[in-house]
Amino acid sequence: MKDKYQPIENYGLIGDMHSLALVGRDGSIDWMCAPYFDSSSIFAKILDSEIGGSFFVKPLFGEVARKQLYLPETNVLTTRFFCEHGVGEITDFMPIYEKPLLKTRIIIRQVRAVRGSVKFIMGCRPAFDFARKDHETKLSPEGIQFTSDAHQVFLSSPLPLTENNNGAEIEFELSRGQQCTFVLKVIEGELRCDPWMFEEEADQCFNKTVRFWRNWISKSTYRGRWREMVDRSAFALKLLTFQPTGAIIAAGTTSLPEEISGVRNWDYRYTWVRDAAFTVYAFIRIGFVEEANHFMKWMEERCKELGTNDTLQIMYGIDGRHELTEECLDHLDGYMGSRPVRIGNAAYSQKQLDIYGELLDAIYLCNKYGTPISYEFWTYIVRLVDWVCENWNTKDEGVWEVRGEPQHFVYSKLMCWVAIDRALRLADKRSFPGNKEYWEKVRDEIFNEIMAKGWSTDKQAFVQYFGSSNLDAANLMMPLTFFVSPTDPRMLRTLDAILKDPSEGGLVANSLVYRYNVDETCDGLPGHEGTFNICTFWLVEALTRAAQENSRYLDEARMIFEKMLGFANHLGLYAEQIGDHGEALGNYPQAFTHIALISAAFNLNTSLSKPRGWRE
Repeated sequence: MKDKYQPIENYGLIGDMHSLALVGRDGSIDWMCAPYFDSSSIFAKILDSEIGGSFFVKPLFGEVARKQLYLPETNVLTTRFFCEHGVGEITDFMPIYEKPLLKTRIIIRQVRAVRGSVKFIMGCRPAFDFARKDHETKLSPEGIQFTSDAHQVFLSSPLPLTENNNGAEIEFELSRGQQCTFVLKVIEGELRCDPWMFEEEADQCFNKTVRFWRNWISKSTYRGRWREMVDRSAFALKLLTFQPTGAIIAAGTTSLPEEISGVRNWDYRYTWVRDAAFTVYAFIRIGFVEEANHFMKWMEERCKELGTNDTLQIMYGIDGRHELTEECLDHLDGYMGSRPVRIGNAAYSQKQLDIYGELLDAIYLCNKYGTPISYEFWTYIVRLVDWVCENWNTKDEGVWEVRGEPQHFVYSKLMCWVAIDRALRLADKRSFPGNKEYWEKVRDEIFNEIMAKGWSTDKQAFVQYFGSSNLDAANLMMPLTFFVSPTDPRMLRTLDAILKDPSEGGLVANSLVYRYNVDETCDGLPGHEGTFNICTFWLVEALTRAAQENSRYLDEARMIFEKMLGFANHLGLYAEQIGDHGEALGNYPQAFTHIALISAAFNLNTSLSKPRGWRE
């Protein structure tokens, strides 16, 4: 069964900032939800190779070598086939419009022969609502229409299609210079779904879409080392941004496993306050202030919805909805048999104290580099910070969303300290009123508590939660948030402890970092997982900052960073984790990973550009 699935890292990404699609190196679109990121699926072969549905174009005969690349400085994807009698390619993109089509998504697939002649086969078999809903098909001279009770899909084709197994299929041959364009139009509801479009219209959409992406990336201020990887990360983050609201999803998929055949399969198509706040930081770092401001407006709306307990949820729907009820789709086999397949995410009801620190840090940066926050927004911030002051010393599920017993996680306490610290800085900068004396008192209490209970004398490191002896890579954020100096002896010892191999009690295996030791941490779930990509980039940044004390840390940071770049896929994209064989694991592409790549590249490049022995 496993050979029916492509490796996760084999996929490229296209999108229009409302929805996205994954295109495999074999030319198959195996994942698309419409009209929005978190809607039900149209194609979901990546979650069930038999019934999930796909839209493929591939050479018909012979041995084929495949390559995939983005048109430079765009999110327009080319998949190229090197065949016995010629070279063929598909150019895939989702058009970008000045006035977005709210409930309509369009994919354009331009198939052409570059050299010689190539015989292709095209097949389109949608499977609506994660293969739970039947559909009707209707052929016409312009193409074929698929209709379910919630969606209509029209596939326009310049060639006559054949209905086959509730889908469409065609074989055709192209010679050098010839092109055949297929246009897939998906709409929600009962809007009229007309045939669309002619070759010249598709070419116009192509040119407009290329211009849009090139104009957008030209706003980046990053000119340092690894610019191409930084730009690709920025492109990925932009595709994970929901244009109508500014909300930023954690990843483009649901239920891609953290362990093959395991149960750690989650729906990441929602907006985590934490992930989105980090994304704001990454955007600001490289000059995309408009995106940061847009998200902050969305976040301000969530603050206006504070309940009587003055708390935020850890995540929301991209439209701001609060309920994200988790459901298991038992009729789907899951990626390579990894079950259950989940939609929704029960973690939305968890208490995770760290989100307030990440949010306040992002607000502080937006106020500094973007649009200054309003007084009304500040009144909600005061309520949030007062709540943090009253609740920081309670247990929570932590940044890793454990489904075991809540604990006094050190990272959660750290981020409570950050929340109060940034509120104090913001109040001073803007002369805002606030409970400053109280805030300062609590901030100092948290600091002392972390130093007393979060530090293990035996381990000579900061640990995962009070009373434990387990390491946690999240503590690498301590110097990154200015909680401690990057050269503080306790931080340097923590770095050295984490850098050890897991067999020696550390978290680093040949430069890749585990977030924690699953055999020592009761996270409420069976099984194991891969190394966590964001943690590897956090380590790079912590080492970079520690280089003020010892230049060997800078050499080590660069080596780890360069190795980590080698684990990106052929397009520069990452999932959440890396498995024992170098394979991508978890949802894809993962915003967290690309956020951390940008930050690590920015800071490492800055340090490498300074004379050896520099000190700030």
